[in-house]
Amino acid sequence: MPRFFCPTPLATGLPLSLPAGAARHVQVLRMQPGDVITLFNGEGGEFDATVTRMGRSDVEVEVGAHLAVEREASRPVHLLAGITANERMDWLVEKATELGVASITPLVAERSVLKLKGERAEKKLAHWQGVAVAAAEQCGRNRVPTVHAAVTLNEWLKKAPPGERWVLSLSEGTQPLAQVQNAAQGPTPVTVLSGPEGGLSPAEESAALAAGFVPVSLGPRVLRAETAPLAVLALCA
Repeated sequence: MPRFFCPTPLATGLPLSLPAGAARHVQVLRMQPGDVITLFNGEGGEFDATVTRMGRSDVEVEVGAHLAVEREASRPVHLLAGITANERMDWLVEKATELGVASITPLVAERSVLKLKGERAEKKLAHWQGVAVAAAEQCGRNRVPTVHAAVTLNEWLKKAPPGERWVLSLSEGTQPLAQVQNAAQGPTPVTVLSGPEGGLSPAEESAALAAGFVPVSLGPRVLRAETAPLAVLALCA
């Protein structure tokens, strides 16, 4: 059944005009009055909804039964991920959403190829949030991870949330991720820091360690910047 994110209050029996993006998708699918879709608004669970009217540019539905189903990971994992070049960041946001990430903060690292500021940064943020919405619709999640505004590591550290902290590192003294997981305190939220192409700079890694990040390793192979954080999510799912 087609699923659509609808960031408005939902209640059984409510008549509703779908948001523009969802309406266009319903029209592309050539759905007709009487067809049933699934709606979710990120507040928990999902709703059946029946198409009642197909206009030229709008679609109306009647919200049906609420299903109290969740498909979230047992441990909230927040990514603080170095911004990668070209479409690789899109791919990271999409796959991280599918793997259950709780939130993504793009990191403007010293070695980041893509530098964002001003209007360009706002457009990229809106684009990445849209990628997360589409991925949540596709994979069955009822909660869309927030893609936060891009920050430097120092900016993030000034407002750092509570929880455990891991940094993906190739330096000596790292611990295997499985070992750190076993020592973790139940479902405590964790922030995973990963660098862009070329990794974090020595100064950034030193700052992370001083701020309490535990250096972890994924094994003997060196993974790409967009692959490593996804491997962490897969192992934490």
